[in-house]
Order: sequence, then C-alpha cells, then structure tokens
Amino acid sequence: MQQAVLMMVLATMVYTVSLDLRVADFRYVATHPVAVGVGLVSQFVLLPGATLLATLVLDLPPATEAAMMLVAACPGGALSNVITHLGRGNLALSLSISAVSNVLALLLTPLNFTLMIAANPQTAAWARSISVDPADLVQSLVLLLALPMSAAMLTTRNLPGFALRIRIPLARFAGFALLAFIVLAVAAQWKLFLVELTRTLPLVILQNGLGLGLGYGASVLAKISVPDRRAVIVESGMQNSGLALGIIAAQFGSDLAMVAVAGLWGIWHIVSGGSLALLWRRLDKKEPANA
Repeated sequence: MQQAVLMMVLATMVYTVSLDLRVADFRYVATHPVAVGVGLVSQFVLLPGATLLATLVLDLPPATEAAMMLVAACPGGALSNVITHLGRGNLALSLSISAVSNVLALLLTPLNFTLMIAANPQTAAWARSISVDPADLVQSLVLLLALPMSAAMLTTRNLPGFALRIRIPLARFAGFALLAFIVLAVAAQWKLFLVELTRTLPLVILQNGLGLGLGYGASVLAKISVPDRRAVIVESGMQNSGLALGIIAAQFGSDLAMVAVAGLWGIWHIVSGGSLALLWRRLDKKEPANA
C-alpha cells in the first residue's frame, strides 16, 4: 500500500511538471544540436561512467552502490529548469534537454543501470540475489514517466485553461505528499537512518559534484555560450531523485540504504543548485553573461 501511494504521488509530480512541456521544446533540439548533445552525453554517459568508477574504487555496501548507479541512470528532474532560470542560464535549452532525456530514459535508464550493476562484481552478485529484472524497470518508467508526461502534454494541448489552473495546486500537493512520505519513512527507522546519513551524505555530495563538474568540463570543451553552459551544468548535476525513489519503492521494497541515497540527493542537489544559481547571479552583476 505504501509503495502504491508513493508511485501515485511521483506520477502526479511528473504530470504536474510536464504541463510546462511543449512540442517546441523538442523542435529546439534540431536547431541547437551541439548544446543539447553535450547535455545528454553528460547526463547519460559521463555521470554513469564516473559513478561506476567511484563504486569500483570505494568499498561500499552493494545496496548503496546500486542506489548511486540508479540515480546516475535517471534523467534530469524538473527542478533543474527552475534552477537554470534562477541562474540566468538558457531555459529553452534546459527544457529541451529535460524533454529529450525523459523520453530517452525509457531505454537508457534501465540499460545504464543494468550495465553498471553487471560491471561491478559486488552489485552483480547482489542483483542476482534479489533478481533485478530490467523489464520491471522499464515498466516502472512507463508508469512513473511516460504515461504521466504524455497525459500532461495532451492536457496542455487540448485544455490549456484547465492545465493552467491545476498546475500550481497539484505541484503543492505532490511536493507536500512526497516530503511527508520521506519524513514518515525516515521516522520509522530513525536510528538506522542516522547511521546511513553519516555514511551516505558525503557520497551524495561527491556524486553530485562529479555531475556538475563533468557538465562544466564538457560544455567548456564544446565551446558553447555561458547561458548554454549553465543549463548543461545544472542538467548534468540535478538528477530525478524522485523517479529513483519510485523505482526503489516498486522494485527494491524501499530498501533503507537506497532510500537514503535517493532522498539525500533530493535535498542536496537543491542546496548545490541553488548555491550555483546565486553565485551566477552575483557574477552577472559584475559582468553580464556572454550571449
């Protein structure tokens, strides 16, 4: 019952944020392929690759390593669009990367997650012991991502007035419900969570830093503009931890070690992303960003 409620809450969140998506977001890709490509490569190739290397070097519990892999395999979340806008990055690019990455995630998230788990001997043995099935991951992604996103875009197209009225109330409800779920889950196992907190938060900070740093490095090498670079950095370092929580609930029985990773990601990337946005705004006061 608890897992079903979480799945419904997360599907509602995806539906709500997808009300802002437009077909034009996908058309933008055709006219700005380099910037969009850099963002997608950072998200689906560089961060998963760096995460796999980190788990091979670090001696961590298999469930923790698997959760790090799952977060790295997830697409960017809608919060990245807000942070990009606040940081005066290219919002159109951010929306386009989010739109395309969420479609590609139906294939690439289970593929990346399965490949990473299989490449690490510890997580490979753990995955066999609990019978991780990529087909089940695809099913979760369809329920949590594809269906609500498609329904939202149809709503916006056919009932724009209704979509405008429900967007804010739905976003508030879904956000409160997700927070309540995390609080209740943590409260039920508070002592164990404290142990996970001291062990997991540094890992989350490290992995988030890898995502942001790889996005920066890739965008500099591609020589894209400053606003585009900011969008790529944010998209690379802000994964959809809510989607990861939903998959953990559906496929892994809300394993505490995995919930700790995804839940702390959801908190920390707000801190790191918000801090970057404030830094960029301060820099812009001294010198306007290059167009």
